[in-house]
Amino acid sequence: MTVRLRAHHLLCLLTFVGKGYTPAFTAHYRRIVRRLDAGEDVEMVAGPDDICAPMLADGHHCLEARIADRDAEAAQAVAALLGMSVAEGARFILAADVLGRLRTGFAEGVVRQACTACQWAPLCDGIAGSGYAGTLLKGAEG
Repeated sequence: MTVRLRAHHLLCLLTFVGKGYTPAFTAHYRRIVRRLDAGEDVEMVAGPDDICAPMLADGHHCLEARIADRDAEAAQAVAALLGMSVAEGARFILAADVLGRLRTGFAEGVVRQACTACQWAPLCDGIAGSGYAGTLLKGAEG
């Protein structure tokens, strides 16, 4: 199987410690993390993805233009950091080494432009500042 992700969710995954919008959303997110850690590949998509899925029926912000803008900023920054495409249709494994490079870039602020207006930014700042203590995503063994 494949996990469909929008670009800014690559950043959200870096600091996921089990908090989210609702208990159902959080449980769903945990299942996605387990799939990624098991080595399922990522397919980059435009718009709502597998993480958004539980929120779509509630008219969540997933469909708003500002979120697409966040995706564009994240895609550009992540692609530059990793030296690979994260455009729609790109596929890759979120391996532990890639995750490590992303977390370093996130902590250094290199890939944080997309996060500036996010309601979760203060939580993510603290998690990155703690060396990612308690994060659930470990990355697939590569």
